[in-house]
Amino acid sequence: MKKIIIGSDKSGFLLKEAVKTHLTEAGYEVSDYGTLNEEEPKPYFEVAAAVAKRVSDGEAEKAILICGTGMGMAIVANKFKNVYAAVCENTYAAEKARAINDANVLTMGGWITGEIVGCAMADVFLNTEFTQNLEEWRANNLRNARIQVKNIENEIYGN
Repeated sequence: MKKIIIGSDKSGFLLKEAVKTHLTEAGYEVSDYGTLNEEEPKPYFEVAAAVAKRVSDGEAEKAILICGTGMGMAIVANKFKNVYAAVCENTYAAEKARAINDANVLTMGGWITGEIVGCAMADVFLNTEFTQNLEEWRANNLRNARIQVKNIENEIYGN
């Protein structure tokens, strides 16, 4: 079974619920570390940290975070080693976040993204591989870039 971690604050709650239902119906095992009901919201920084820590520790390969704009979640998630969160507002951006940047966390905005588009973005993000459908010269450049980014990360965090 495919596993995914998801989380939201109150502003992203309705979109998160729609995406979670969609992914569950598509056969994913979805672990929710975010706001579970609108009456007891969790702040974006707690949710993003909880999810990003699990990705950083290798408990999940990919995750989805949703707040009002997606930006706050991305800022916090990107503080963790081995976490590459990308704010996306359409399927093209979600595809390129994976294919070009090898992002492993998709962040979306509940104030910005509708449920149908959010579900489509999740599908594209989760089903696109790094360098997929790219010319070989570009794929080689991106593989090298990924190594250089890892080197920078290791300088900051250590091995």
